[in-house]
Amino acid sequence: MSNLAASPQAYRRTAVMAATRGELVVILYDGARRFLRQAAAAMAEGDIERSHHTLRHAELIVAHLDGTLDHDQGEIADRLHAIYTYCLKRLLDSRLERDPGKVDEVHELLGELRDAWAQIAREDGA
Repeated sequence: MSNLAASPQAYRRTAVMAATRGELVVILYDGARRFLRQAAAAMAEGDIERSHHTLRHAELIVAHLDGTLDHDQGEIADRLHAIYTYCLKRLLDSRLERDPGKVDEVHELLGELRDAWAQIAREDGA
């Protein structure tokens, strides 16, 4: 593998290793949303296999976000859990119904959460 090919991977690895907890959450949201865009496009094109694989990646990220909630934080963790559960249900529905609109809905919802976490990460880093 050439140095040029390794550069983006090395950059990402360094960015993740240097990221704060809030920045890591933002990175996860960005990844989930990237997979959701790919899944919606594949679904719209009728590419069932690609839509399944990319939806699965997004679902795993959302499940990870849900599984790492600190429930000692109280109401905010409970609300995030409810949102993540809703997102996973909508993604399952989208897969069964082959409805990219449901994927887009989750994409937008995660975008709102991502923006909130980005704001928190900026404030913590300031």
